[in-house]
Amino acid sequence: MTTKEKIRELIEDLPEDTSYDEVIRELAFARMVDRGLADVREGRTISNEEMGRRIRQWQQGTGE
Repeated sequence: MTTKEKIRELIEDLPEDTSYDEVIRELAFARMVDRGLADVREGRTISNEEMGRRIRQWQQGTGE
């Protein structure tokens, strides 16, 4: 399925009274999911433990 077909399908599945902003949010969300799934397929992931470590560092303001 092409990108255009995916977008068309996503929009057609939305309620008729969907606002422009809601359409944009849905498209952005679908893109984030697609990127996340691609990252998983390519092995670009980190463990929960590593993510916890990074969050603690950000909270402490070290940024490293």
